[in-house]
Order: sequence, then C-alpha cells, then structure tokens
Amino acid sequence: MAATILKRLLAAVPVLVGLSILVFAIMAMIPGDTALAILGSYATPENVARLNAQLGLDRSLPEQYLIWAGNLLQGDLGQSYILNRPVLDEVSERFSATLILAGTALVLASLLGILAGVVSAVRQFGWADRIVTFAVLIGISMPAFLLGLVFILVFAVRLRWLPASGMTAVYGGGGPGDILKHLILPASTLAIIAAGVIARLSRAAMLEVLRQDFIRTARAKGLPERLVVGRHALRAALVQIIPIVGLQAGFVLGGAVYVETVFQWPGLGAMLVQAVSTRDLLLVQGGVLVAAGCYVLVNLAADIAQAMVDPRLRV
Repeated sequence: MAATILKRLLAAVPVLVGLSILVFAIMAMIPGDTALAILGSYATPENVARLNAQLGLDRSLPEQYLIWAGNLLQGDLGQSYILNRPVLDEVSERFSATLILAGTALVLASLLGILAGVVSAVRQFGWADRIVTFAVLIGISMPAFLLGLVFILVFAVRLRWLPASGMTAVYGGGGPGDILKHLILPASTLAIIAAGVIARLSRAAMLEVLRQDFIRTARAKGLPERLVVGRHALRAALVQIIPIVGLQAGFVLGGAVYVETVFQWPGLGAMLVQAVSTRDLLLVQGGVLVAAGCYVLVNLAADIAQAMVDPRLRV
C-alpha cells in the first residue's frame, strides 16, 4: 500500500508541472500589459519599462517560467503584483475559506447522493425511483451559478431566512454559528449538483450488485432486507462509488469559482477571478497549483478508501 501511495504521489508531479506550464501560457496570451494595469494613470513609457524590468517581465517567457519554478522549489510562490503581498500568504488565507465551502459541499453531496442512489435502486421503478431520477436530472442540468441565484432570490430576498453573501456578518460576526449561517446556501448549491452525479452512478452500481449471486444467497438465508442492502450490497457497490466521489472533488473545486463569485465567498475562486482580470500571473499560478494539489490528494484518499473497502485492490 505504501508503494502504491508513493507511486501516485510521484505520478502527480508531472501533472502539476504540465498544469503550471499551461496556466502560464494561457495567462501570457491574454491581451493587456501587467505594468499598465499596475501603474494606471502613471503608465508613461519610462515607468512601464522600469516596472517590467523590476518584475522580470522584460525577459522571455521560458526565462520567466524557469525563474518562477526555481523559486517554487524553494517554497517561494512569489509576490503578488496587485496586492503587494506574498502569494503564499494570500493563497493560504483564501484556501482555508474554500476548504470550508468545498469540504462541506463534498460531504453533503456524498451523503445525499449515495443515500438517494441506494433508495432509487432498492425501489426500482417505484415512486421513490421516479422522484430521485427526476431530481437528479434537474440537479445535473442546472448550472451552479443559476442555482445559486435562485437560492439567493428565494431564501435570502423573499423569505429572508439566510444571508445572501459573505462568509461572516459585516457587523458583529465571525463566530462558528455566523459562518454556518452564511455557509448553508453556497454549500447547498455545490452539493446539489454534485449529489446528482453521485446518485445517478450509485444507483447504477447498486442495481448491478443487487443482481449478483451472493445477494440472492444472502436473501435465501433469510437475512433481513436492511442487512442485505446495508451490509452486503452497499459495501460491494462502494468499490465503484468511491472513485466517483473523488472525481466530484474536482467539480466542487472548479464550481467554487462560480459559487464564490455569486455569494461573495472570500475563497480561492473569487481570488482567481480577480487575479485573472488584473493579470496577476503569480497569484493565478499559486492558486491553481494549490487547488490542483488538493484535488490530487483527495483522489489519493479515495484510492486508499477504495482499497480498504475491497482487499483485492491492496495487492
């Protein structure tokens, strides 16, 4: 198992390197000049040339990337041009907010999706199956930003049950209860869409397992149906469900960009949107690398959990 984990971690290195090169190339192709964006009304040709030299932007693109990669190996993500603070500090501060949002959404999506998939499979062609199937189709068809706007309109504007934006109240907030109140709408927005995908594939996995011989044998022995489904069928189906949960972690992290923008949640997604608009290259690269690294670790955890459920995968 330790060798497998080490191999997965080593395999993630070229993925992260390739991703950093891709992000660097895309940012280089975006029209505009970073020095002009920073200087604003003070952007004379002399000032622009001087700032480009100070930031190293007058060098060739391969040189800029190699300098950044060398600093990265030393634990230095660089300095944000716009915010004038270390990228590592800004990303660490924003990542904690995104981790709260994405982690909560992934847990909710996993619980709701697996439960809905099991109920739908056990009650195949019944009313429960039809309701779950209809809800899943609606959930996976609706964009995250649109669902978020609907939630704001209903629960924040009309009913006034929950706050519409932010992570804490503007005045007198900041406690766990305040964060939880602000977390409900954005986390539910991400969770509902991810839960639809998990429910659909959980249903398919459960239907496949319920038709196998060992399930018929368990029923023939007179075991209660709840034990047949919970102890035998669900455990076997989890081997197929766990990788799907790991893949949905990528959707949750990607969808956080839209959801954090809609709900003004101060996380990585909102930071990346602002950094791209201001051409803050180092901040964009730092945020993307942290998000990609988190996605790799979540999938590694999913592989380990899958091996714990199915001993055959440990070999």
